[in-house]
Amino acid sequence: MHHFEYRGDELYAEDVPVSTLVAAYGTPLYVYSAATLRRHFTAFDSAFAGLPHLTCYSVKANSNLSVLKTLAAQGAGMDIVSGGELYRALAAGVDPAKIVYSGVGKRAKEIEEALTAGILMFNVESTGELERLSAIATRLGKTAKVSIRINPDVDPKTHPYISTGLKKNKFGLDIEHSLAAYAKAMELPGVTPIGIDCHIGSQLTSISPFLEALDKILAFRDKLTAMGIETTYLDLGGGLGIQYNEEEPPHPSEFGQALTKVLGDLPITLILEPGRVIVGNAGILVTEAVYTKKTPSKDFIIVDAGMNDLIRPSLYDSYHAIREVRPAHRPELNVDVVGPICESGDFLARDRNLPAVAPGELLAVYSAGAYGFTMSSNYNSRPRAAEILVDGDEVIVARRRESYDDLIALER
Repeated sequence: MHHFEYRGDELYAEDVPVSTLVAAYGTPLYVYSAATLRRHFTAFDSAFAGLPHLTCYSVKANSNLSVLKTLAAQGAGMDIVSGGELYRALAAGVDPAKIVYSGVGKRAKEIEEALTAGILMFNVESTGELERLSAIATRLGKTAKVSIRINPDVDPKTHPYISTGLKKNKFGLDIEHSLAAYAKAMELPGVTPIGIDCHIGSQLTSISPFLEALDKILAFRDKLTAMGIETTYLDLGGGLGIQYNEEEPPHPSEFGQALTKVLGDLPITLILEPGRVIVGNAGILVTEAVYTKKTPSKDFIIVDAGMNDLIRPSLYDSYHAIREVRPAHRPELNVDVVGPICESGDFLARDRNLPAVAPGELLAVYSAGAYGFTMSSNYNSRPRAAEILVDGDEVIVARRRESYDDLIALER
């Protein structure tokens, strides 16, 4: 559910016409709904009310400060994967004790920053990282609380680029090597193992892969207990999918019921790292049709948003619904919606049946709140889009549009 709806022949973001936003801020334009962010976070977090838990929003999905502040005000913790994301989370007022640090390539400076901030724990992905954590924490006179990321070799049945729990993936350690890593963590100075981490992938449309991974993780936890290692946190990551097109992902309540049934009696705190399921359908990308073009084999709508603004269709061949901001009720055509980037892979939709659109009219690309702006770039020296957060009838410029001066500000 989201708060983008038509009132008559006008698309609204909450109580503000989208065309009014475009008149003020131009295109391409990311528009987020604060009410949707709150609704989605509450729906997810409340699904686990029967368990001790901490919902740590995955910052990489959408790291805008206004988005982070909105979620932090709801009680969200944060899952980060870089020093920059730590900086953003702290700037948004997130309690460091609600921050977990994931990622395979944590640099020494980033580790120091996280230790100094006093985050909840590091999700460790290699023995090399464990040794580096120990050395830095010892030097700083601190203790790094850690969980080790277990790779359970579970196929999440998702796009291979966002599958992270198979043994061929770069993430985590297999179960055999994880046991050795926990034993090592008990010996190293400056490190205390407090949890177990597992994340198998993104955009999952079934809970069965989660439950398969959970069975393996709980069996692994029993082995740790037998070794005298007590873990009080279980981080199951994120990955619950959303509806882009015809997917039918489970409701968070179904996920919560399943995990509560398995974990209800265990003395652990569950950590969850939702990203897409919170922000994916809380945002749209608005773009203007610049030209229409007809060739003997194809009809094109050429818009001013390209793969530098929203790379998911080009990178994953992903589907995003596209609708008119002001429906003109024209017959549909089979078209490719393409951008201005000098790449044949620059498209937002291919072979899509859409109403005939005239130059100057606006289209809304749905489900663009997650991995939209955060993956955008300045390719072809294009200034990045503005980001707007709508809260009722209030309009917040969450990020101004970049200028040409911004493009070269760091160069000489």
